[in-house]
Amino acid sequence: MSALKFRLPPNDGPVLSVVDMHTGGEPLRIVLSGAPVPSGNTLLEKRRWVRENMDWVRRALMLEPRGHRDMYGALLVPSEEAEAQLGVLFMHNAGYSTMCGHGVIALGRFAVDYGLVAPQGPETPVTIHCPCGIVRAYVTSGKGRVRFHSVPAFTLCTDVSVDVPGCGKVVVDIAYGGAFYAFVSAERFGLDVCSSKTRDLVDAAAAVSEALKAQVKISHPDSEDLAFLYGTIVTDGKDVYSEEPTANICVFADSQVDRSPTGSGVTARIALQYHKGLIQLEQTRTFKSGATNSLFTGKAVKEVVCGDYKAVIVEVSGQAHYTGTASFTLESDDPLKDGFMLK
Repeated sequence: MSALKFRLPPNDGPVLSVVDMHTGGEPLRIVLSGAPVPSGNTLLEKRRWVRENMDWVRRALMLEPRGHRDMYGALLVPSEEAEAQLGVLFMHNAGYSTMCGHGVIALGRFAVDYGLVAPQGPETPVTIHCPCGIVRAYVTSGKGRVRFHSVPAFTLCTDVSVDVPGCGKVVVDIAYGGAFYAFVSAERFGLDVCSSKTRDLVDAAAAVSEALKAQVKISHPDSEDLAFLYGTIVTDGKDVYSEEPTANICVFADSQVDRSPTGSGVTARIALQYHKGLIQLEQTRTFKSGATNSLFTGKAVKEVVCGDYKAVIVEVSGQAHYTGTASFTLESDDPLKDGFMLK
């Protein structure tokens, strides 16, 4: 059969064109065209507007039949920050996150490759405005490797005891790396973060998240839009500095599983280790995904403050790859055009 010429199928609805990438196995679907321009004077206002007025874009691209329950996306939007070279809203199976480290790594490479930022020698700086604030990425020429400097990361609280149904009292730490995460060792549940069934790890992490949301009030000194628990990260418990990788798996949103070591999670975990005196400035640690064995590195590079909290700027490094492009159509008579998710 001769090759068929590519063309869009018959459609009477919007067409959403995307570039698909992954960082350490975690997908990022970047919207190129077809989505309306959000309203709002600030990025957080745009995030609220998108959630209330154009959630169909997220549902269509993240959920089945075009995506899956663990798909992740990025919508590029205008930024009010003069120094930002691009603004972004992050999307997942349940809504819109405030930060995404694997997404920043992918977007850094994308911005240079697609001409949004002109390359500058061996390493190109890319300033990205995320809902949590300005994040500075540095893109290595031709290799797909990107490092970024986080917003101020800090420990909210340690040794918090929560009642988790089926597990009893569970003690966790909570730290912020652009989003808030709870941290708990897999050993507490009789699990191994690298060898146990993913479903068992997800069930444990989701139970902790639900208990915390019901029992612990979270606040952020800069904005109430940032004051929520994004997920729970189950670790191998190896928080004392070592040159050997330490593994974790992140469960966020509606029991969504991060395939990468989780960039904002690594940021928060470094902040927590620094707070406990387990790591020093400029000590690089390697973090491994319990799901895919992919690796990020992280280190605290500078002490700062965030409100009344002692904080650090964390540098996270990883590598992003392309997986393809697509143009998705929506037909008006398709009862499932807006997406669905199996529970």
